[in-house]
Amino acid sequence: MLARVGIFDSGLGGLTVARALRGRAPALPLLYLGDTARFPYGEQPGAALEERALVIGRSLVDRGCTTLVVACNTASSVALERLRAELPVPVVGMEPPLKPAAAQSTAGRVVVLATAGTAAGERLARLEASHASGVTVHTVPMPGLADLIEAGRARDPRVLEMLDAATREPVALGADAIALGCTHYGFVAGSLRKLLPDHVAIIDAADAVARRVLAVLDESGLAVPAGALRPVDYDVTGDDRAFAAAIDCLRDAGERLPSLAEFRRRPVAVGS
Repeated sequence: MLARVGIFDSGLGGLTVARALRGRAPALPLLYLGDTARFPYGEQPGAALEERALVIGRSLVDRGCTTLVVACNTASSVALERLRAELPVPVVGMEPPLKPAAAQSTAGRVVVLATAGTAAGERLARLEASHASGVTVHTVPMPGLADLIEAGRARDPRVLEMLDAATREPVALGADAIALGCTHYGFVAGSLRKLLPDHVAIIDAADAVARRVLAVLDESGLAVPAGALRPVDYDVTGDDRAFAAAIDCLRDAGERLPSLAEFRRRPVAVGS
């Protein structure tokens, strides 16, 4: 059976995962759903977000996806177990890359940049308890950062100010690894790199998730086609023109994004 991977996030952040998958499997059929009508997930009540994630997941399965990626740390934190229990396909989630950050740190001090929802979520707390023993973890909520990125303003001077304010003190205290706890933040990794000393690592989970997806496809007996680069099919639940404009802004700023198929509005049964 041929694989088709569905990826969803509240906006364009999950395209960092699509980008990583494209780098490893250029011809793998991908359907990206930006739930922009409900952006941002990080500020929504957990119960409501859990229900929304289930509706979105079912919609992607109905549209032929054989594997799903919840390309949002907050949605993964509140809904991943239920999605796995109730959907008939494998589901891969996101989590802040605290484990590799803690393992890579030689100073025993790391920073996690996250949305408010992820910062307060149980999944991050469990990660810290399980994988950061003896490591000082600075978890820094970043309200407003994903909003700027979603608007295509990843190079806005305010982004640099926010990143500098979030990292200056822990880096001065010796932190040597920064874990990006939101898929949107992959689009500001270059800006963050310019702020940090060379020895401070920036760790994004997108490529690890891409590797996990391909492993799941192999375990499930789902075929990954070979061949030429295939554009990513996509849909949004909100304003498709705003979504396209934000992507254009990111591309104009030098950000590498996967090639997207020509947009054609398709019915998305995800409510109002």
